[in-house]
Formats: sequence, structure tokens, C-alpha cells
Amino acid sequence: MAEDRSSISGARSYREIGEFWDEHDLGEYWEQTGPAEFDVDIRSSATYYPVETDLATRLRSIAAQRGISAETLLNLWVQEKAAEETTGKRAT
Repeated sequence: MAEDRSSISGARSYREIGEFWDEHDLGEYWEQTGPAEFDVDIRSSATYYPVETDLATRLRSIAAQRGISAETLLNLWVQEKAAEETTGKRAT
């Protein structure tokens, strides 16, 4: 942490800050807050591709069995395939 303690919680670590706010409501401390300004640089973007309905159903089912989202599973599979293609290790 940049400072020795958090100004509102009095915590000395990020863990302690989290524990404090798990137990308290910001409404209790609103008078102690002030405006904040910061920049956000979002460089992430999404591109959408159509997937056949039956394939999307199978994808969702497999993802659910693995405990992840269909989007995550699809991205993992595409990354693996792209890596294979890039390194020339194509399955025959």
C-alpha cells in the first residue's frame, strides 16, 4: 500500500481493507469521502462470430460440465487451434 493505513478503515493491508468493507456500508462513511478522478484505458474488444445452434448447445453443455462459461471454453479452444496452426503442428 502507498500509505501506512487506509484512511477510512484504518487497515494496514488490502486484505484488511476487504474484510472491513465486507462488514461495513459506504453509507456509514459517506461524509468522509471525496470526489475522485482517474483515467481508464480499456484496450479489450470483442468480435462476434456466428455459431450453429446445435454446436452452441454442445459447447454450453461441455462448458457447464467444466464449470466455465461457453465463451471461455470457446476462446481456449480457438487459442489452442491457432497455436497449432502457427507452429505447424496440425492434427492429421
